[in-house]
Amino acid sequence: MGIQKEQVVAKALELLDETGLDGLTMRRLADALEVKAASLYWHFASKQVLLDAMADALVAEVAVQPTTAAQSWRERLMAVAVEMRGALQSRRDGARVFAGTYVTMPNVMRVGEMMMAPLREAGADTRLASWGAFSVLYFVLGFVMEESGLAPDAIPAAELEQRTTSFLVHALTMFPHLHAARQDIFNPDFDSRFQFGLDLMLDGLAARLNPSR
Repeated sequence: MGIQKEQVVAKALELLDETGLDGLTMRRLADALEVKAASLYWHFASKQVLLDAMADALVAEVAVQPTTAAQSWRERLMAVAVEMRGALQSRRDGARVFAGTYVTMPNVMRVGEMMMAPLREAGADTRLASWGAFSVLYFVLGFVMEESGLAPDAIPAAELEQRTTSFLVHALTMFPHLHAARQDIFNPDFDSRFQFGLDLMLDGLAARLNPSR
């Protein structure tokens, strides 16, 4: 029996954790599966097609639980954003895999639908709902990329300390506002920082939904 697409995607995600996106190649994946590279191309015409499938698999568990009528549009949209962050964090370079695709697969499209639906039901037109939902998604992607880049396993402690010291030296002499905010800029509480940014996005959407308030 030949190898199945689901097996390829699962092994690719495992390999992603080991090598990162830059180290994930079709040849390396074929070796890990103990098959010839041609077997992979039977299912995936290119690495980009494989990445699309990986992105879809990453969000397989996002936005699958039905919402309740008691939840506001803000709570519903926030819940999907939080789930997306968790899904992208679950794999090394998960945000990079997702951001580098333009996926029209069921899981990704479900997430988009579940992000737009609360806004549409709150009275947003199609532009506000779609652009607003995707702006939230872009924030989540960018945030996860940044926090992943500062994770202990992503950058050696000595290098991070060197960069921090360089920042402080330059800020002290040339950039007073950056220097004044140094404690906030280097605050490692990413959960609070994520919530802060997400609240800003949702406050802006609320203002567009209720312009007279």
